[in-house]
Amino acid sequence: MKQVYVHGLGQTPASWDKVLEALGTASSAVCPHLGKLIQHQEVSYDNLYRAFADFCDGLGEPVDLCGLSLGGVLALHYAAEHPEKIRSLALIAAPYKMPKRLLRLQNVVFRLMPEKAFGQMGLGKWDFIRLCRSMMDLDFTPVLEKISCPTAVICGKKDGANRKVCKELSTKLRNSQFFFVDGAGHEVNTQAPEKLAEILAQFCFWGSLQSVH
Repeated sequence: MKQVYVHGLGQTPASWDKVLEALGTASSAVCPHLGKLIQHQEVSYDNLYRAFADFCDGLGEPVDLCGLSLGGVLALHYAAEHPEKIRSLALIAAPYKMPKRLLRLQNVVFRLMPEKAFGQMGLGKWDFIRLCRSMMDLDFTPVLEKISCPTAVICGKKDGANRKVCKELSTKLRNSQFFFVDGAGHEVNTQAPEKLAEILAQFCFWGSLQSVH
């Protein structure tokens, strides 16, 4: 059984390294590089999702799917469209309805940043801006009922922008539990990898969700 870890915007597959080290499951982990999935295509959420869905379909078996931020949005979308292909789901700082004001603010910040700051993910500054703009109207509320697999909804305690929406998401999913991660902000996978690994280990491999203390 594969575990798929999907990084956030501005991250790379290496953002999961410490989590996988703590889990001791690197051999069964798959970490797609979102920038490379959409190479040679016009950058938009729809194109990225189609490339991601094709990647997951190609694995040929049900998976444990874990995503952070943009990666969590993609994971949520795929789980709603293909519930039969997901054994378990972990959504970290993943909004189910896009915060338009926050995305607009994020794009303002992107415009002010130097081009070289964007190279790590394999996308340019204007690719980031176009991607965020294309996500403005996403709202998965009508399809959340299709997701029935065990789901962990996770948020760093310091992630003020996502605490409320993550709690809401956990109440809208039929088979979910919510976790705060102490000491972490938005990027839980790099800010609290051991605590995140503790949740994922119990959740993905034994199916018993327990709080991290």
